[in-house]
Amino acid sequence: MFILFYGPEGCGKTTQAKLLAKKLNLPYLGSGDLVRRYSRKDQGIMGDICRDSLSKGHYVADSEMFVLWKQRLKEPDVQVDFVMEGFPRNHTQAFFLAEKLNKYGKQINFVFYLDVSKAESIKRLLKRGRKSPDGSLHDSPEKIKQRLKIYHQQEADVLKFYQEQDLLKKVNGEQTIEQIHQEILKIIDEAK
Repeated sequence: MFILFYGPEGCGKTTQAKLLAKKLNLPYLGSGDLVRRYSRKDQGIMGDICRDSLSKGHYVADSEMFVLWKQRLKEPDVQVDFVMEGFPRNHTQAFFLAEKLNKYGKQINFVFYLDVSKAESIKRLLKRGRKSPDGSLHDSPEKIKQRLKIYHQQEADVLKFYQEQDLLKKVNGEQTIEQIHQEILKIIDEAK
């Protein structure tokens, strides 16, 4: 089973993806974790790009994300199943992921869209207050607004891409963590 979580930063993608991965005993893949891993461990160009992106509080460009994900999707632990969040963020990335999975004879089963208001995203991200590797605030109000602006410019195309494939499952991301988790489990169960 290949499951994606989509939505703006602060919608609870990471929390829900990790809960579901644990419940179903599937590998968890997080785009942010992947970028942070490269920023810590890679001393080459990709590490530099990831460190720069994190320190400036913006997204890694598509071309570099494709390199990171090409490598990650080749690793043995994700050959059968996975739960992924934070990628894709735009239509180009969604198409890339579909093509990559298709190449390996796989396809996405569900895309859970956690719908939250912009105000709720900002509130949660300010509370989170994640730091960049250089110690600066990754979740400053300015950086959050910049990333959310980019996200919202691309959201409609991604939603349409997955709606057209009948994969999109919209979930109210402003419920409690447990309510969201149970709703997701119910959707999966009903699809069996």
